Amino acid sequence: MNADLATLDAVGQAELVRTRAASALELVDAAITRIEREDARLNAVPIRCFGEAREAAKRELPNGPFRGVPFLLKDLGATQVGLPYTAGNRALRDAGYRSPEDNTLGARFRAAGLVVLGRTNTPEFGLQSITQPAAYGATNNPWDLARTPGGSSGGAAAAVAAGLVPVAHGNDGAGSLRIPAAWCGVIGLKPTRGRIPIERHWVSRYAAGFVLTRSVRDTAAFLDALHGAEPGDLFRVPPPDRRFVRELTRPPGALRIAVVSELPGITLHPEVRAALERTEAQLEALGHRALHGGPPALAEAERKLQTFVMGPVEYRLCLRALAEMLGRPVLREDVEPYLWTLAEFEGAAISAEDFVRASEWEQGWVARVTEWWAGSGFDVLLTPTVCEPAPTTASFAANAAKPWALLEQMIPHMAFTEPFNTTGQPALSLPLQRSASGLPIGMQFVARFGREDLLLRLAAQLEAAAGGSLVRPVVT
Repeated sequence: MNADLATLDAVGQAELVRTRAASALELVDAAITRIEREDARLNAVPIRCFGEAREAAKRELPNGPFRGVPFLLKDLGATQVGLPYTAGNRALRDAGYRSPEDNTLGARFRAAGLVVLGRTNTPEFGLQSITQPAAYGATNNPWDLARTPGGSSGGAAAAVAAGLVPVAHGNDGAGSLRIPAAWCGVIGLKPTRGRIPIERHWVSRYAAGFVLTRSVRDTAAFLDALHGAEPGDLFRVPPPDRRFVRELTRPPGALRIAVVSELPGITLHPEVRAALERTEAQLEALGHRALHGGPPALAEAERKLQTFVMGPVEYRLCLRALAEMLGRPVLREDVEPYLWTLAEFEGAAISAEDFVRASEWEQGWVARVTEWWAGSGFDVLLTPTVCEPAPTTASFAANAAKPWALLEQMIPHMAFTEPFNTTGQPALSLPLQRSASGLPIGMQFVARFGREDLLLRLAAQLEAAAGGSLVRPVVT
């Protein structure tokens, strides 16, 4: 049964509990067995709460749509009272910091009936496109253990791809869900800003919390379970016309799809370019029309300069949040050189006037991107999720102690994902392609603000065309 559960999605596992074909404790024990057997090679789940999970599974769980399904929280963002929380940081790890409360997303996961087994690995404060924090060491990609799973939801993506759990929490401030989804061969949706409340303890105003999944129906079902504003939320999205799972049976129609393959300073790996071309052909075969184009604002070179103003300020906010959790001032040795250098050296040089000017420029840029959607006649935008297949973990070693060099190495990874954190549009990475050596290559689909329904219809059509499944778990 354990091997079968490793390939079953969350909806399927919840059905076992609902029909009493399996108990929540049986599902939890099976997932714990898989983690204990497989995670020595992955290092995806450094924080484990197996005793608490078993006790929770024995009790009466909330009667939510995923009652009894084993689940992992990313070590950043969503909190549940009493669980360890370190944000990939050594000082919080050594202090034994535990969450004082359920935040909004943590509470919604609990109400859904999920049983949390632990927390997944993440780079310190989620600030990198790779997952190799000093606090816990590198997570390995299950498709090739020498390669990174991506970041910052790298531990979550690796765990789902390896069949440890059917679904795991992640969040996305510049591609942190979609990059690992692309490199680990799973499904990663960044919802529309405001669809799900922004997580406290997560400093980025552009971040969206959600999950990584192995099926389109899980993605839709979790969106149904988690969406909706809280009183006082700054960002709000109109509720959907119908449940998102109902969208999966609705045909998307013949879509006009704009394809973006070029961005300033970004070179597509030949295998990613070939994968994009294959995806265009698949879409055409399904009756869609794929044309190269896209919002001209995506190519504005000045945007990179504005990002270098905004980014370090958010890094300084990470230090402020850390000080609040530790209850004392942050020292240089409390954080990794990457965070300290970018926050203290570059962040301190940015004036309030610089930040306001960059914010105003960015607002105009967002308007230029979204105006294109209103007048272009296109329904969906297609890009590669990342410009290259998953690189090796060793390829980052030379820059580990060189913060600016490491940042420059990672910037291309976020080129196609980060713009849509800023605009707030929904963006979905689907594992549609493979490299010649079998590595997953993700394709990103972007829709207008609030149109997850259209992305889900298209994803369901592509999943059906692939024989009913886009994701093949790496189960050993």
